[in-house]
Amino acid sequence: MYRERASRVPGAMLWWRTPPAPHAVQRVLPDGCTDVIWADGELLVAGPDTTAHLAHDRVDRYVGLRFAPGTGPAVFGVPAGELRDQRIDLAELWPAGEVRRLIDLMNDRRETAAGQAALGAALEEAALRRLRRSDGPDPMAVWIVARVRAGAPVAEIAAGVGLSERQLHRRCLNAFGYGPRMLGRILRMNRALDLARTGAAFADVAAVSGYADQAHLSREVRSLAGAPLGVLLRTA
Repeated sequence: MYRERASRVPGAMLWWRTPPAPHAVQRVLPDGCTDVIWADGELLVAGPDTTAHLAHDRVDRYVGLRFAPGTGPAVFGVPAGELRDQRIDLAELWPAGEVRRLIDLMNDRRETAAGQAALGAALEEAALRRLRRSDGPDPMAVWIVARVRAGAPVAEIAAGVGLSERQLHRRCLNAFGYGPRMLGRILRMNRALDLARTGAAFADVAAVSGYADQAHLSREVRSLAGAPLGVLLRTA
């Protein structure tokens, strides 16, 4: 079972997931985001993925906070590129004592009647504290994401922020974990999946999402998600 809601952290989503069965395998698709995840007493960081990550469930409950593209570096204190395709302990990024106190707080809260809501609130409070102590996300990140979503050419995006294409690429690596072209591929695939879940024909999905044709859509989905579009829709 999976649920999510908008978080108090700007642009973030708070989510809860209970595995359907012991040792189930969850296909986590790349979306340009980073997450901090509480997994029954452990705090983990999921970096921005370039391909699908197969998560082997080993606990009964997950609570996570998913940060919008470009926000994670301000929370975790490292460039997103250092977290790309990684799953690491939060204590590798934050002071061990701070992480230990957060784990203890969450372990206490899971015994209360509020349950999962209390766990999510603890993650939000910790993330908001880190954001207040940081310089904040890259101020250009939201604009870059919007232009990438709109399908703007890289040269046009670079010119819009007063950077060379190479400078833009480096800035995107720090903010998102990958360059603007990879970010665009990932955001376009997720747009296509959202549209396909409404029941739209795959040819229409390809046309609306900006693919050359249905074959192009199929190749990109297999490359980024590791499975055909039809399989993803059946297992969503």
